[in-house]
Amino acid sequence: MKKSFRYTSRVPNKNLHIDHDDFREFEPFDGQTDLIPKSAQPGVDELSVVGVDMRKEVNAAHHYTGEYMTDVLVVRRGQQFIIDVSFNRPATPQDDFQLEFLIGADPAVNKESLVVVNFGNHSGAVWAGQIVEARDTVVSLGVTASSKAIVGLYRMYVAVAMGNGMQRTEKDPNTNFYLLFNPWNPDDDVFYPDDAGRSEYVLNSTGLIYMGTSDQVTERGWVYGQFEEGILDACIYIMDACRMPIHNRGDVVKMVRTASALINSQDDNGVLIGNWSDDFSMGTPPTTWTGSASILQKYHTSGAPVSFAQCWVYAGVLNTFLRCLGIPSRVITNFNSAHDNTGNLKTELIFKPDGTPDRHNTQDSIWNFHCWNEAFMKRVDLPQKYSGWQVVDATPQETNDGYFRCGPAPVIAIRDGELCHPFDCGFVFAEVNSDLIHMKSDKYGNMTPFKVDTTYVGKLIYTKSLSGWGPEDITGTYKHPEGSLADQQTMALAEQYGCSRDNSDFPASKLSIQISAQAGYVGDPLRVSVTFYNQSETMKSVKVHMEISPTYYTGVVASDPLKVEDFRLDLDAFQSSIKVFELSPQEYVSQLDSNSSLEVTVTGQTDDVEVSEVKTIALKLPPLNITLSGQPQVNRDMYVMVSFTNTMGFPLTGAKLAMEGAGLLETQVYNYRTIPPMSQISRKVGFKPTKPGLQTLLVVLDCDNLPDMTAMVEVKVMP
Repeated sequence: MKKSFRYTSRVPNKNLHIDHDDFREFEPFDGQTDLIPKSAQPGVDELSVVGVDMRKEVNAAHHYTGEYMTDVLVVRRGQQFIIDVSFNRPATPQDDFQLEFLIGADPAVNKESLVVVNFGNHSGAVWAGQIVEARDTVVSLGVTASSKAIVGLYRMYVAVAMGNGMQRTEKDPNTNFYLLFNPWNPDDDVFYPDDAGRSEYVLNSTGLIYMGTSDQVTERGWVYGQFEEGILDACIYIMDACRMPIHNRGDVVKMVRTASALINSQDDNGVLIGNWSDDFSMGTPPTTWTGSASILQKYHTSGAPVSFAQCWVYAGVLNTFLRCLGIPSRVITNFNSAHDNTGNLKTELIFKPDGTPDRHNTQDSIWNFHCWNEAFMKRVDLPQKYSGWQVVDATPQETNDGYFRCGPAPVIAIRDGELCHPFDCGFVFAEVNSDLIHMKSDKYGNMTPFKVDTTYVGKLIYTKSLSGWGPEDITGTYKHPEGSLADQQTMALAEQYGCSRDNSDFPASKLSIQISAQAGYVGDPLRVSVTFYNQSETMKSVKVHMEISPTYYTGVVASDPLKVEDFRLDLDAFQSSIKVFELSPQEYVSQLDSNSSLEVTVTGQTDDVEVSEVKTIALKLPPLNITLSGQPQVNRDMYVMVSFTNTMGFPLTGAKLAMEGAGLLETQVYNYRTIPPMSQISRKVGFKPTKPGLQTLLVVLDCDNLPDMTAMVEVKVMP
């Protein structure tokens, strides 16, 4: 005898408390072994869809997507989400319906851009479907997208079997939804193994980017703003505008490799235009940006690349893109980063026969710092060892496979010198491991090495710490300890993979130079101490050349030094001598332009010895003062007062005061033509917090002749 129809639900109560870990498999139609299109029974209305509820709030809470400022549902792949479908009558065992999910302009089943989810005993579906509960005419449907599913904006239809065909719901933007990568799901290639890491590398919308020099590290805040209004749309638009194939958008390796090219505009109409000159009149100076949101919104609105960027801007925007899509990521700073050496391990610093630096013939460069990103992923294309953090760099430097892109390169492969693996490991390896070779040219142009420094490049590698607002030193993840057996093996293996080195063996010089300086504020006198050591048994008469020059963070040194000293120094056996050089504010301030660093180069020559030393000095910037007032509560009035006093003896020109805070304040920019010496500016700005929790407000004062003064303040916002 045929069994009577009933729904079986193992959800504990009628209110449907949803926890994706609690759902269990069960047969939705008791006694049915198959569901096929059938005609309605006599006297029973054809089943039709009255409405669809995407259960946005409930799903967002369980998918960690509640912060996205969008009316569209946002869920993560490999994890069940619930959709309520209201029919014109209660469903019966004879009814057959399905959900259809489409992405892209030309969806197809064989490309998994058209997915059909059935709710009977049909098998073979790429996505899982489950009837969770039925309440009169409403059926709660559980859908679990494949953990390899395409990431992006989907359209959804409900289809009901009628006779020999299917009746589908009309196109409805309210049933669209975003599907993201899922670092909470062990089956997803971006799975991150702990909550602290997911909280920082996926959910944190504000970060720190480290700058300066290895001796004088500075920092600036950056508002990633991955949850801000329009940012998710903008990230999808980037992929569409640059014509990234739909079928590649579920593969995290292809996604991040493509993203490293999409964020720069060098060859694909990407997001940002780079500019390392002093002329930013046609756009926004890189030092004025406070975060990624305004950049991405501008790109989405205009469809044109945004001006201008340098390495930390590229890294900040790429970090937003990756976190927005659910890929764990962080910004990395490599101090003393070798550039433009196309993967070899030789960075040459050339000196003329008289000991002066040969700037014209020195083609290689070492940046004071360079920023890139790391993305966390499983490398399914490589052995398991190479999964984990991968270097991804959006700053356009060298073309790879015809595009300006770099990565993903496994950090562990870089550390161990295993440079045969994709992608671009040799280039990154050189950035952190190049040898700095001091070369002297003769009058015929022949060059001879006289010093090899194996410790200068990749001196320090920083990222924001996992647990707070300080740095984490991750140098050891990229390099074995200098001079260790593991380091020697790494360098030897890198040479086998084609990274050439200068293996000249120079005996330890008995004549040496040490440069030191206390980095004061811009506008203070600068004192540089140079110590000469003679550790030989005989007196040495040394011909000394010293230069102090403005230098950009990319290692480009001004052609005209600020100070030049040539002199002879007699050093007795086993003696040392200190020379102190002073630079007044009047001598250097007007020459800094957008640079706040000075390079000191000292060379010494005797009859039989050549020595040289280089040091970059980053000058401190004056502080900004921030005061908060008002009730730190969602939708309550608050105020921020920012003040700055120009304590320097020169006017600041073209000043721009910018402030931004995710969940607090959209980007605000205020222009000041000039800030005279000893004068003060102040600005009071009102805002209403939109999100509870610990939020961060970032303020930047950027001037033509003194860039990038920054300050941050945390706000604990109550619901």
